[in-house]
Order: sequence, then structure tokens, then C-alpha cells
Amino acid sequence: MAQLPPAVRFIVLFTSDQWCRAFIFVLTFLLYASFHLSRKPISIVKGELHKHCAPPNEIELNSYKDYAIQIQPVKKLFNESQCGWEPFDKNNYKQLLGALDYSFLCAYAVGMYLSGIIGERLPIRYYLTAGMLASGLFTAMFGLGYFCNIHNLWFYMIAQIANGLVQTTGWPSVVTCIGNWFGKGRRGLIMGIWNSHTSVGNILGSLIAGYWVSTCWGLSFVVPGVIIACLGIVCFLFLIEHPKDLSCARKPSSDPAMQCLLPDRENCTLNSNFAVNGEGGTRMSAISFTGALRIPGVIEFSLCLLFAKLVSYTFLFWLPLYITNVEHLDAKRAGDLSTLFDVGGIFGGILAGMISDRLEKRASTCGMMLLLAAPALYMFSAISKMGLEATIVMLLISGALVNGPYALITTAVSADLGTHKSLKGNARALSTVTAIIDGTGSVGAALGPLLAGLISPSGWNNVFYMLMMADAFALLFLLRLIRKELQCKMDQTFADTIALGTGARSDHRGNYEHYKHCTRYPAGYAEP
Repeated sequence: MAQLPPAVRFIVLFTSDQWCRAFIFVLTFLLYASFHLSRKPISIVKGELHKHCAPPNEIELNSYKDYAIQIQPVKKLFNESQCGWEPFDKNNYKQLLGALDYSFLCAYAVGMYLSGIIGERLPIRYYLTAGMLASGLFTAMFGLGYFCNIHNLWFYMIAQIANGLVQTTGWPSVVTCIGNWFGKGRRGLIMGIWNSHTSVGNILGSLIAGYWVSTCWGLSFVVPGVIIACLGIVCFLFLIEHPKDLSCARKPSSDPAMQCLLPDRENCTLNSNFAVNGEGGTRMSAISFTGALRIPGVIEFSLCLLFAKLVSYTFLFWLPLYITNVEHLDAKRAGDLSTLFDVGGIFGGILAGMISDRLEKRASTCGMMLLLAAPALYMFSAISKMGLEATIVMLLISGALVNGPYALITTAVSADLGTHKSLKGNARALSTVTAIIDGTGSVGAALGPLLAGLISPSGWNNVFYMLMMADAFALLFLLRLIRKELQCKMDQTFADTIALGTGARSDHRGNYEHYKHCTRYPAGYAEP
């Protein structure tokens, strides 16, 4: 009998169940990468919307005769069109560009709270497809302002607001889908790798926008808009919400890391959380907003993410302009260099997931990285002025420490909380929990670029001080959970000692009871 070809042997090495999960992993990765790909162009194009040009009174003229000869050319050279794209060519350009960021992020923050609730009540495939098609439309709409020669600020703000609202369909949908397909084993590592779609999307968005920014910045928006719309069609054709919808899910995987998240749903077990749908099947009832807030740990991680995302999105929207000002690079080179921050973010997200899986401590892992992020930001503000090589190194380090906690909270922590024991297997709660956590974080994402636009005229150092304070506040909100995680670890040591029969003393009784409580409610979360 002839030996099977290597490629075929590789294919049959995995079960159909594993291939299905791998396919969903890659598909959701690409879908959400396209969301960030379409958000990134605005930060790249800022350097083109406002160009640095010296005012006429700064030109050194040798005599009044020279001034009389050159006065007309000077007026022509330094008109508004030579300093950028009206209305962003004025001296208040930082406030106007900050208003664009604020418009998008405020709409995103408000819409996110509603998105999770709506998403629980609609099929994910339809909901996500509609959001991606609409996002492609409004992203391209911003770029059409270039081709239609539009100079009205409200046109660009309306495009940003509309885009911010429709982009809220993305995150709750993909997290719910990936949570349905992957179980708790090695969740931090799996989701840490998966969450690199954020940085990959930012990198691709920077490169695509940077390719046209100096020649035709309208295409910097139109092309990403077309890409996310095309992937929306792919989503409609291929996305599968739950493994139960496929015949390959009938045989559960033996790999604990690949097991379905909710075995009760897999076995079609009915309980009080189920409701009968119109097709005669079973469907869990949606959790209320206040019910999701009562899940232990949701409020603390939400507030932590508010400040962590403030820092991350300030870099997302203002880093290219900062590099332009400090390193005196053009918009394209500054955009390319800013991608190193996202490269660092990829490694930071994966590292955070690995550490949290190893230690089984999500809050402590986030706290450790936040504690290191503040001095790293200070070093970045000081060292980046010393040359390009120092800037590259600090971009990688800062990206890892800033995006690590952000990635861990929005993925593994959200999935942990959305499948908390108090929910009794209600899979539909995951979308609402994810929306609450990311929606609260999006409030910080809206505040960060706005504050950067208001503070930056007084000096970039003040912007970095603001970011360091935000990291400190993020750490502050995690202190209670960190303390409980450490307490659970200490009590586990006592319990192990008792089990070995080497120290079964009555004064350890309280620690042993608390350890049993920790095993029922892991990660230091209080009992509901």
C-alpha cells in the first residue's frame, strides 16, 4: 500500500472538530483585525491633514527691499492649503484632530453598552456582517472628503460618529464566538495569541494608509473600507456561532484546551435559563445589564480597563504625530515606525496570557505589567529624544507593557467572567459581560486622545505624565482582586499541608475553608 502524501497525513492527523476550531480561530482573527485596520488610518493621515510650515514672520529677510520683493510669493506659499487640509490647517489643529478622535470614541463607548445587549438577541453572523458592511461604508466616507474636496469639519465628525457606532458590533460578537468554541484550558495563551489581531490590524492599517498618505490620503480610508466590507461578506458566508451548529461538535474533543466552553449547552440540558425559540430549538434567556454587573470582578476589571485603554488608545491615535514632531520624520515614515508599538503589543498579549495561565492569577498578572508600564513610559518620553535607535527599543518595550493588560482583560478575563459559575452555564451572558467591560474601557479610550489633544500644546512631557497617572489608577482598581488572589494562594499552601497530614492544626481551619471558597470562585472573585 502506498504511503499517504505528507500534506494528507498532516490533514488526517487532526480531528474534524479540531479543524473546525482552527478555522473559527483564523476567521475571527481576520474579521476583527479588519476592524482595527479601518481605525488606524486617521492617526497616519493626521500628519498630512496638518503640515508644519513656518509663518511669514519667521523668515529672515535682509532688508525691507527683500521683504517687498518676496511678500507676494510668501503670501502664496503660506496660505492655508500649504499648511494642510482645511479646516485642519489652523493653529488649533490639535484640538480639531482631537475632536475627530473624540467623536469616534465617544460613539464607540456609548454604542458598546447597547451592542452586547442587542447582540445577545440576534444571530451573531447577521449582526457582525451588518456591522462590517456599515463600517466599510463610513470608513470610505471619510476618504471621499478628499475626492469631493470637502472642507467642512462636521462632515468628518459625522463620519467618525457613525463609524464608531457600527464598529461596536465587532468585539462582543467575536469574543462570544471564540468563547463558544474554546474552553478554559490554556485560555490565556490561546486568547493571547488570538488577541494579536489588534496589533496585526493596526500594523496593516498603518502600512496601507501610509502607502497613500503623501500622494492621495483619501485612498488611505477608501481601501481599508473596502477590505472590511469584503470581509463582512466572508463573515456572512462562513461564520459559525457555536460548535453545536455543526455535526463535528457531536463528538467532543479529548483535548481539554479545545473542549466546548459550556458542556450543559452541548448536551442540550434544559434548565431555568433556557427558553424555547421559534424554530422549536432551545435558546438561553439573555442576562440583564444589572445582572451582569453583579458578576464578581466585572466592576473592578471594567474600571481597570478604562484607564488601561486610555493609555493604549492615546498611543493608537497620537503616536505617529508624536514621532513626526520628535524625530522630524514625514507622515509615512512616522506611521511605519509607529507599528513597532503594535509589534511589542503582540508579544505583550501572548506573554500576559502565558503568565496568567501558569500562575492562574489574571489580576496579579495585569497588576505586575501595569506596575512596570509607568516607568517604561517615563523612559520612553526621555529616551525617544536621544535618537531613532532608542525610540525603536522603547516602542517595543512600551507596546508590550501597555497592551499586555489590555489584551488579557478584554479576552481571557472577559471570557472567565462571562462563564462564571453564578451564571449556571448561560452562554448568552458572555456578549453582555464583554460589552460592559469593553464599553467601560472605551470611555477611557475616548478620554485619552481628547486629553492628549488638550495637553499636548503645553508639551509632550505632560501627555506622558497623564499616561503614567492613568496606569497608576488602573493598578489601584485591581488591588482588592490581587490581594484575594494572593490570599487564595497562601490558603492553598495551608490546605496542601493539611492534606499531607504534616500540620493539621485547628488554627488552620479558617484558611482551609477559605481555600475551598477560592476553588469554587477562582481568581479571587467574591462569592455572589
